[in-house]
Amino acid sequence: MCSTGGVRWERQRVGVEPVLPGLEGLVRTVRPPEFDGVTFHEVRARSVLNKVPEGSGVPFGWTVNPYRGCSHACTYCLEGGTRILLADGRTRALSELRAGDRIYGTRGHGAARRLVPTTVLAHWSTVREAYRVTLEDGTRLVAGEDHRFLSGRGWRFVTGSRLGVAQRPHLAEGTELVGVGRFAATPDDTLGYRAGYLCGMLRSGGFAGEPDATARAVRYLPDFGSSVGFLRVPKTPDAHWRHGFLAGVFDLAGGYRRGALRITHEEPEIVDALCAALEASGFGYDRGEQRVKLRGGTAEVIRFLHACDPAVGWKRSLDGTAIGASRRRVVSVEPLGLRLPLFDITTGTGDFVADGMVSHNCFARNTHTYLDFDAGRDFDTQVVVKVNAPQVLAAQLRRPGWTREHVAMGTNTDPYQRAEGRYRLMPGIITALARSGTPFSILTKGTVLTRDLPLLESVAADVPVRLAVSIALLDRDLQRRLEPGTPSPAARLDLVAKARAAGLPCSVMVAPVLPWLTDSAEALDALFGRLADVGASRVTVLPLHLRPGTREWFARWLAREYPALVPRYRQLYARGSYVTKAYRERLGERVGPLLRRHGLDLPENLPEQRSHRVEPAAEAVPANPAEQLRLL
Repeated sequence: MCSTGGVRWERQRVGVEPVLPGLEGLVRTVRPPEFDGVTFHEVRARSVLNKVPEGSGVPFGWTVNPYRGCSHACTYCLEGGTRILLADGRTRALSELRAGDRIYGTRGHGAARRLVPTTVLAHWSTVREAYRVTLEDGTRLVAGEDHRFLSGRGWRFVTGSRLGVAQRPHLAEGTELVGVGRFAATPDDTLGYRAGYLCGMLRSGGFAGEPDATARAVRYLPDFGSSVGFLRVPKTPDAHWRHGFLAGVFDLAGGYRRGALRITHEEPEIVDALCAALEASGFGYDRGEQRVKLRGGTAEVIRFLHACDPAVGWKRSLDGTAIGASRRRVVSVEPLGLRLPLFDITTGTGDFVADGMVSHNCFARNTHTYLDFDAGRDFDTQVVVKVNAPQVLAAQLRRPGWTREHVAMGTNTDPYQRAEGRYRLMPGIITALARSGTPFSILTKGTVLTRDLPLLESVAADVPVRLAVSIALLDRDLQRRLEPGTPSPAARLDLVAKARAAGLPCSVMVAPVLPWLTDSAEALDALFGRLADVGASRVTVLPLHLRPGTREWFARWLAREYPALVPRYRQLYARGSYVTKAYRERLGERVGPLLRRHGLDLPENLPEQRSHRVEPAAEAVPANPAEQLRLL
């Protein structure tokens, strides 16, 4: 299991399954101290020169990839909107988690488990075949076939995958899944919720002795000016007021201990209002003279915390809570017939709680059969290194059948990622290609390329060498949200400048251009101006395209970041994956004059001079919008 303790190579155990291609030559697994949190799996590869499949549509036939960015490709798990239980008792969408976030995992044996805080060690995504798992209470989970949920009889995969004796334990109708109950929606922060919270927290005449509750009350009070009307309990409170009231009175006089949530209050009217609010919200309770205890165990406690959202952090703690008694049956498991963006994480406990169900982590499996990695993030945690790549490539290039076709690097994972600073494989690869008379190109975002510019300048006298750097925009804030974990635009511009100073042609892919976000004349003018300043030898402009199954991923990001643009994008991509012809024409009309203004419109047949293209789309661009935003 992938954790701070290393990697468990499950498939290399005798009698389990044969070792899969890609790591047959495993030399060692190391975690060097200078690369905090990074695990390197050093392998001796048999081949590094790879033929591109026929019909791929890319403008090259061969690739060389000395690194495989992540070995997690076989177990991507859940749809990005799946809610994950955080260590503060709240929830967050799986796609929004980041390494370092604190969430809940479990400890225990079988189904007898308790919640414990754990840390997200890694987070990534890909596009895979999706399945819908429907539970008896209506919960629907979208997951990949390799994802595992905890059942009353142990871990179960979503599908069996194989037939006969090789079939693995998997979900079926009637399977009981272990969890913490169905998650409730967090209340909206409305004026009614705020009035209810202040009533519950301040009714007894003062602030609660908790900084979190006090801070919330101080933030809410200005909404009501000099009025104290919020201290009155309404005759017919709505759901917003009820949830705010329950949160406020819990922050003031409630607590959760030993599996029981209790609220104690001396004022009869508040106790009456408390019971009425619980009943109206569907909660069962036991009432004493001044004390109210919530019924229903862990599932109802968590539903209360989510539906009411109290402010006091320690009162929300679920540490040590037993969860084995909360189970829900599987009603159906159905293939969606779509490839969807799916996400997974690695945690310290090896599991996490997704939409109320205990879910297994991804294992770092010993194969890189799948190459649809998030190379902007995944290589930060698990990097497979072909330590003999230069020697193997040199031998392959000496074969009589090699016809010196163009070789492209940077097509799957960046050859100048951080690992290259340690392993220095590229100088040997570049030398092998040059000595064999093989032309090559490199696409990268990594500034490690600067180290090899003198070598590239030298070999360019013998073979054609092309460099390319992707720069989609200049806005640093937007770049962080679109391309998390990648070098800044300024760093990439500096890389282009240094390549041109070394006398090497260096093109720039302005991709993807996002309609109404990065396609304005002002934004493009500023970007083209910087590209001209650093001497870009060629500019290719690519508008965003969305293939079936990837639209959901991008639509979710757009709805979260720019909801007003959602209707416009629906219209723009109404007929399929590509922007409309009218939009492409408008973009071309906008780009042309700007490129001319900055001297970037020279003919393409002058390789040492500047040129440009405006493409309707590019088959070489990853289909997943996440990859488009981070890899280009």
